[in-house]
Amino acid sequence: MRPLREGAQRGTPPSGFAPFSADPNRLLKIVLDTLDAAKAEDVATVDLKGKTSISDHMVIASGRSQRHVGAVADQLAKKLKEEGFGRARVEGMRQCDWVLIDAGDVIVHIFRPEVREFYNLEKMWSADRPMERMVI
Repeated sequence: MRPLREGAQRGTPPSGFAPFSADPNRLLKIVLDTLDAAKAEDVATVDLKGKTSISDHMVIASGRSQRHVGAVADQLAKKLKEEGFGRARVEGMRQCDWVLIDAGDVIVHIFRPEVREFYNLEKMWSADRPMERMVI
């Protein structure tokens, strides 16, 4: 494995990192297929293009219990690594009420149903951006 500094000098990511040219639609398909295989429930996709620069897509899913949420998140993290999307950041695995997986172009939230209902991310992110004020 080459050092981080060497990759930065050549303009390419070090091994283990997803390439910058990764196709967001391919990544989204991998995420959705893996969630389906892991029996995640109520999977919803929110298109973030034009709403924020943090990501292109947000996927929200539910697990039946804390154990199920953790298992779904673990399967997804492993699949992303196998497919070359390497170092997706995972938060919340200790409690497994809400696990966030940041894979770059796709952000995945996996909730217990009660927690998902409380935060209601679909409503927050599905709303259209307010119109900018016109300056005349």
